[in-house]
Amino acid sequence: MCFVNDGSKDNTLEVLQNFQLKNDGKVEVYNMPQNRGKAEAVRAGILHLVGQRNISSIGFMDADLSTGFDDYVTLVQELQAPLGQKKMVFGSRKAQEENRIERTFFRSLASKIIGLMIRAVLRLPIHDTQCGAKVFNADLARSCFRSSFVTKWLFDVELFIRARKQYGRKRLMEQIVEKPLKEWIHVEGSKITLKDSIEIPSQLWKILFNYDIRPVFSIAPRKVTTFSHKLRASLNLF
Repeated sequence: MCFVNDGSKDNTLEVLQNFQLKNDGKVEVYNMPQNRGKAEAVRAGILHLVGQRNISSIGFMDADLSTGFDDYVTLVQELQAPLGQKKMVFGSRKAQEENRIERTFFRSLASKIIGLMIRAVLRLPIHDTQCGAKVFNADLARSCFRSSFVTKWLFDVELFIRARKQYGRKRLMEQIVEKPLKEWIHVEGSKITLKDSIEIPSQLWKILFNYDIRPVFSIAPRKVTTFSHKLRASLNLF
């Protein structure tokens, strides 16, 4: 495990280094002297490990453990399955009857709206690009994390765009798996703020410009109607 200290000003680095000493050979700490944000922190940790060790797969997860270790192990097992080995497996917080996904109403509504915008840019049939639990084949990780990201909170979208440019849309969809999580719990104070959410459209525009992408808004009318009905039903609760 590699813990990335993103330029914290408290005693986080000391705590991590003590934890590393107690788990010699199992834990590494990568220190970033200045705060660079989640995207660069994840990138630094990924590149540190793939550059230092002979590994076949690598991934990242949020430190608040909104995604539990059991779910994460399932993602790793899916990636390393002997038959049809994949390049990337990532969690999905799309609620199903058998799983436990806890979100506030407004966070769920914002997620749906942002998701529609992201799919228009990404042009891939992916339900949840922003789930903070992803595992990669080491070769794909090296290529996708090689250069800095252009956005602060939407680097996950950039990862899929980079992978699509490398493999092409059809081949990529054969190489990746979106796996619903059994449990995901929103942790207060650990996610993006309302201000960050407001900035998402401008970050999507930055992605369009930097990756030379034309968004596609041709969503099936039935899906749009279904979404609008669900939205009205949800708002009628208030």
